[in-house]
Amino acid sequence: MSNTIATNGSSGQLPQGWGIDNAYKPLTDVLLAKPDNFTWKPMNSIARHTFANMEKLGLRFDKQKAMRQHREMVDIYEQFEIRTHFIEADDGLYYSIFARDSSFMTPWGAVIAAIQTPVRHRDYAVAAQFYLSTGIPIWKWVTAGFFEGGDFCVVEPGAVLLGYAGDRSTKEGADQVASWMREKGWEAMTAPIPPQFVHMDAVVVMLGEKVALVCTDALEAYAIDFLKSRGIRFIDVPYRECVKLGGNVVYLGNDRIISMAHNKNLNERLKAEGFEVLAPEFEMFTLGGGGVHCACHELRRDSAA
Repeated sequence: MSNTIATNGSSGQLPQGWGIDNAYKPLTDVLLAKPDNFTWKPMNSIARHTFANMEKLGLRFDKQKAMRQHREMVDIYEQFEIRTHFIEADDGLYYSIFARDSSFMTPWGAVIAAIQTPVRHRDYAVAAQFYLSTGIPIWKWVTAGFFEGGDFCVVEPGAVLLGYAGDRSTKEGADQVASWMREKGWEAMTAPIPPQFVHMDAVVVMLGEKVALVCTDALEAYAIDFLKSRGIRFIDVPYRECVKLGGNVVYLGNDRIISMAHNKNLNERLKAEGFEVLAPEFEMFTLGGGGVHCACHELRRDSAA
């Protein structure tokens, strides 16, 4: 596993070479987190559903299996020469493995998020420590309400979609982030989502330029219109699959997607669309409340500029 910082090659239009201004160019650097202290906690609606069904379905957390599954995901990034960087494990933080929530990247640097869930209040500390220790610029810190990186969706250069379920990100937090983006000349749409989806990245994930996985059953009509007005083509994901993190996939660029093995129907549909689908086993994490998209955040993509 490498956390060496490289500043050559990508995103030369962005601060110190770091940031994202799109969701479809090749991914060059990704932020992950070390899974050493991960275990299941009833910290979101998905994890609570797992706990409610453990006895009837025979579910149990297997630490060694979790470590193997995380390693399989990391191997895929490294297979395609995407540089991997890691938030350090902390024995007081069980869920920092879901690195997307504690920060998110913009064209002007990282934003340190504010997480509402008590067991994750202090995830900001390990996220900030990563950026400060590596010299990757921090642009802003969320200070109004709560807002998490899983609710920040770059639709295309110049446009973002921000979600809030209330029990995680809040309207106040989404509005603050939206105001920052608008000050930079970007269009920002905020939209509530049902709490069972946890974050917007269970509802909308970009799969290239003008293509997105979308659970239309979970979005208000005006949010759907926001995407369609920009010419976004939908690959619709059924409600039942989305609440099991079916749409929580990672677009690597060059028509490659990291999905998960349990997404059998969606994976076949994506292959039929011409995508190369990498599908590691990841149920130790999905049953705990997060998928492969939750487990990463883009530090740098090739710039659309």
